Amino acid sequence: MLLPATDVIYYTTIMNNSGASAINTVRIGNTSSEGGTRAFSIEVGGGNCLPFHHFEGTIPHRPVIAWEIPDVRPDDWCDTVKGPYLDFLGDPLRWARCVVDEKGARLICLDLRGARPDRENRSAAQSVELLRSILKSVPVPLIIRGPGPGERQNGVLTACAEAAQGERCLLASAVAEEYKTIVAAAAAYGHLVVAETPIDVNLCKQLNILISDLHFPADRVVIDPLTGGLGYGLEYTYSVMERIRLQALSGDGMMQMPFINFVGPEVWKVKEVKVPEQKEPQWGSRAERGVLWEISTAVALLHAGADLLVMRHPEAIAVVERTIDGLMKKG
Repeated sequence: MLLPATDVIYYTTIMNNSGASAINTVRIGNTSSEGGTRAFSIEVGGGNCLPFHHFEGTIPHRPVIAWEIPDVRPDDWCDTVKGPYLDFLGDPLRWARCVVDEKGARLICLDLRGARPDRENRSAAQSVELLRSILKSVPVPLIIRGPGPGERQNGVLTACAEAAQGERCLLASAVAEEYKTIVAAAAAYGHLVVAETPIDVNLCKQLNILISDLHFPADRVVIDPLTGGLGYGLEYTYSVMERIRLQALSGDGMMQMPFINFVGPEVWKVKEVKVPEQKEPQWGSRAERGVLWEISTAVALLHAGADLLVMRHPEAIAVVERTIDGLMKKG
């Protein structure tokens, strides 16, 4: 019986690999002994086998969920996901404290969406002021997500990188068209970089090579393959991530970076989580539907190799955390 092409690649990879190749271990956050102020660091990656294949190799670090914290009131979010945060929707500092102190968040993603010209057009100085407040108020490592590719992104992330010098934050994102400024800022101020490409294996490798050509260490790069949610390209994202991971385990050093997937921003914008049950009664409860959509997308991406998941709804996060616990158990 002939094996499917993906299975042939898989078995060839495993036979040739023999545990010799592994995903880079990336550390987010510096403690006081490392020149920062974080209470602890988080390490992701490091595995030398396919996701959760404990019978084939070693997976030293569990995937980590980052809680998304927008810098301005997210009025475009649907009620289902705004509901748990109603007391502090317009107060990102309280929001960050709550998810860390009450929900047990170990990593937060500060989304500087307010700096977008089509949002509140906040200045880089305003973003820096908020970042400094959060760094003083919460002790966990940070992902800093800029307003989107372009001149504004470069200015905002560079200013934030300088303000957070020594904290070893993860800057999102560097893209092929404009990566040099953000990589230079990360190098100068001791941070990490997300390399973002549009769901394409070759473009992913090309950007990683370009970043490497700037003499930026590979163990300070995380891959964002772009995330398609359930029903909106999830299978395409899964396939591309799987191919990248197989190349990495085959010894391709330019593909051995951990993955990050921005699940919450992708899932909660789709029609199926927004439409009320009065309009589509056969779809069931909107509240349950949205949470399940985020869970389903996140769990699928874990099996594709996700090391970092950026999520929104606390119920979805709780379920995925338990799922990770189960998947990390050997045997």
